[in-house]
Amino acid sequence: MLDAIEVNSAQEDSGTLAENVFRQIQLAIVRGEIAPGSKISEPELARTYGISRGPLREAIHRLEGQKLLVRVPHVGARVVSLSHAELIELYEIRESLEGMACRQAAERMSQAEIDDLRRVLELHEQDAAFQAGVGYYQQEGDFDFHYRIIQGSGNRTLAKLLCDELYQLVRMYRLQFSATPNRPHQAFAEHHRILDAIEGRDGELAELLMRRHIGASKRNIERHYKEALATPSKTRGDS
Repeated sequence: MLDAIEVNSAQEDSGTLAENVFRQIQLAIVRGEIAPGSKISEPELARTYGISRGPLREAIHRLEGQKLLVRVPHVGARVVSLSHAELIELYEIRESLEGMACRQAAERMSQAEIDDLRRVLELHEQDAAFQAGVGYYQQEGDFDFHYRIIQGSGNRTLAKLLCDELYQLVRMYRLQFSATPNRPHQAFAEHHRILDAIEGRDGELAELLMRRHIGASKRNIERHYKEALATPSKTRGDS
């Protein structure tokens, strides 16, 4: 009996360690601390995070499922690095699907959920980086305006796609471009207008405003790439 308890305890400890390492690597990729395109070295990661190869491979497999790592033939796993065209396609998907989610949220979110989302925006406004104009509040899950609206749509298929399968990949690029001058305060004002439309139960307007909001972010990315092409030295520095 004691042996069984010890085995279960060891399994729980291993599972907790694997989960912690998964979260640490995930965050390092999303924040750009592990650069896009970087080759993943299992021995190096095992040493860095103090974990055996088995739980590490489980974490790597999960990161592949989140589209943060990709397998390259004869090379192995690398951190995802979307091309300009692929990134624009991703934002086109967001524009369409999050617009739909926003319309459904206007029909389905309770007043209590809307009030709670107002409080989330108040928290965003108090963030030091936001007040300094150098970034937007980037905590995930229930602290994320977009995440809450998708959940509020009540559409489980949309939630699985946007809050699970693509969420961390999208978040990686949202974080990368969130510090564009003037964009944090513009995005904050757009969030308030979207929530006003949801509270007014105007699904058509809510969808339109969300599509415009994500479209503005997409144009911001396009400007970034144009500027990078115009300054070759900057392009090399970004790679």
